[in-house]
Amino acid sequence: MLKLASMIFLIISILASVSVSVLLKVAKRNQIDIAQAVAFNYPVAILLSFIFLKPDLSTFSFSGHWYLFGLLGILLPSVFIIMGIATQTAGIVKADTAQRLSLVFTLVIAFFFWNETATTRKIIGIIIAFIALILLLNKPQKNNANKTKNSLWILPLVWLGYGVIDLVFKLISKSGDYAFGTNLTVSFIIATVLIFAYLFHKKTKFNVRSLIGGIVLGALNFTNIFTYIKAHQVMSENPSMVFTGMNIGVIALGTLLGLFLFQEKLNKLNYIGIALAILAVFVLFI
Repeated sequence: MLKLASMIFLIISILASVSVSVLLKVAKRNQIDIAQAVAFNYPVAILLSFIFLKPDLSTFSFSGHWYLFGLLGILLPSVFIIMGIATQTAGIVKADTAQRLSLVFTLVIAFFFWNETATTRKIIGIIIAFIALILLLNKPQKNNANKTKNSLWILPLVWLGYGVIDLVFKLISKSGDYAFGTNLTVSFIIATVLIFAYLFHKKTKFNVRSLIGGIVLGALNFTNIFTYIKAHQVMSENPSMVFTGMNIGVIALGTLLGLFLFQEKLNKLNYIGIALAILAVFVLFI
């Protein structure tokens, strides 16, 4: 029963994660401004966090980690917007794969700053992941030069951005001051304040489509996070299975949707890169 419950939570999390990419992909054609949608997504995520994660903010203080929360407040919306641009220029297949490969960033940092043992297996997995990322950058077709040019810089930004976010969350969690739900909710609140301040400074003209898109985005974003947490709680004795299933599931489903729903073009090297990305996850976490 526990494995079944974990599988259900994991499937929902995978579907929600890829749905976020799909929404970002179709945002422009539906006149949804990504920055506005990302901004409106956070109040929704905050509301759902209070309902389901029960954060305790009554005794919260930054405890010397204010700069980390401030960094998250900037990174969360910024990287979200970058991900939106990546899905539109490089495609869902490459954007989702690059996002999932960001796990390697934290592993590399752990070797240098947290004295984590650099086993042969981990080193091989990291090398495979970097090769996969390089192959994803290979030009997919000749008749879309602008999008290809954009993907050459946007995919590394997706990889680096999500990697740094994961690293900052781990640094905060190492303090042990508060539960993940509280840290996440505080980060959402700061992100809300900063991105709306930015949009108001730009004198942005908000529109209803972006509001609706933001509400849907917030619901999907939180569903992805919440069900992923629940899957880990149910399978607490085997977190690597959940972690591996999530990453491979998103890459696989994102690839299928990108190829068959959006007719994204890939060449042989791109396909090899996707296969290597899945192999890297297996090597690192199975």
